[in-house]
Amino acid sequence: MKVTIKEILRRLLDALWQQYIQRVPYAKTYAEMVESKGGKVVNDHIAFRTFNTVTGKQPHGIGAIWHILDALKYKPVSNYTFTEKKLHAIHFEHPDPLFPKIFVSQLEVGELPRWAQDLINEHVKNTHYLLSEIACLDLLELHKNEELDESAVKNLIRELTRYLARPWGIPKQESVEKLNELSQYAAWTLLHGNSVNHFTAFINYQDVKEWPDLQTTCNALAAAGIPMKDRIEGEKGSKLQQSSTQAVTEMVDVLKPDGTKGQIPWSYAYYELAERGYIEKDGEQVLFSGFLGEQATHLFEMTKTH
Repeated sequence: MKVTIKEILRRLLDALWQQYIQRVPYAKTYAEMVESKGGKVVNDHIAFRTFNTVTGKQPHGIGAIWHILDALKYKPVSNYTFTEKKLHAIHFEHPDPLFPKIFVSQLEVGELPRWAQDLINEHVKNTHYLLSEIACLDLLELHKNEELDESAVKNLIRELTRYLARPWGIPKQESVEKLNELSQYAAWTLLHGNSVNHFTAFINYQDVKEWPDLQTTCNALAAAGIPMKDRIEGEKGSKLQQSSTQAVTEMVDVLKPDGTKGQIPWSYAYYELAERGYIEKDGEQVLFSGFLGEQATHLFEMTKTH
C-alpha cells in the first residue's frame, strides 16, 4: 500500500509533537484545555536552531533541516537577519496552509569571537549524519513520486525523529557555561542540536468561544497555573501578535571537567501562541503568514538560562 506525502508529513509532525509535549507539559495542558472546550489544537509554526559552521557529515546551518523539508514539499518563503544576535533565518511553508510553517535559524559561528568559534567547532566538527542510506533514498523517492510504500514509512519516520535531536556528542559543561555568557542561542544549540525549539498554537483556528483571541487564551493559561511571558508582542489587531509560556528546565547531560558524565539544569523549550491578522494581497484579505524581526528577537530570549 502506498502512503501519500501529506500522510507521511502528518505522521512525522505527530511524532515530534508527542515527544515535545512530554518534555513541555505546558503545551500538553494547553491542548487538554482547548480540547475540553471542543476546540482545535492547530500549530502555526515549529522552530529549529542550527550552527552555520562545518558539522561533520551533516549539512551545515539551515541546510541541516532544509533538505528534509524540501523532500516534504516545503518551500522557502522569507529571509530574516538578526544582526545583533548574529543570526539568519528562513521560514518555510507547505502548499497546504494547515500544515505548520517551519522557522529555521542559524548562528553565524564565523562572526563570533575566535574562542567561541573554537569551542563550537571542536564539539561539532566530527558530527555523524544520522540518516541511513535507506532513509536518504526514501526521501529522494518521496520527493520524486510524492508517496512511499507503507513498509518504508515507519522506518523513515523513526529515522527523521531520531535525526531531529542533538547529532553531536555530549558537550563539556565549561563550554556550555562559557558560551552562555556570550550567546544563550549558542549554548542552547550545543546542548539540544536539531531538536524542536518550540511549537506554536495557531489561535485563529482554536475555535474556543470563551477564548476568542490571544489575550483571553493567555489569561486562561495563567489562571491554570502556567507561567507565562509577561507581555504580548504586537498590538491588538496588528498582523501578528505573539506570546508564550516560560521555558521548561530539564536536567541535561554534560561532560564534567574531569571527563565524567554529569547533569546540570538547563532551559529546553517554551510553547508559543500566535494570533495572525489580515493583510491585503492581490486585492484580497489574507492572513499574514510571515514573521516580524523585533518580535522574534524577544522570543529568542525565552530560552535564556541565567
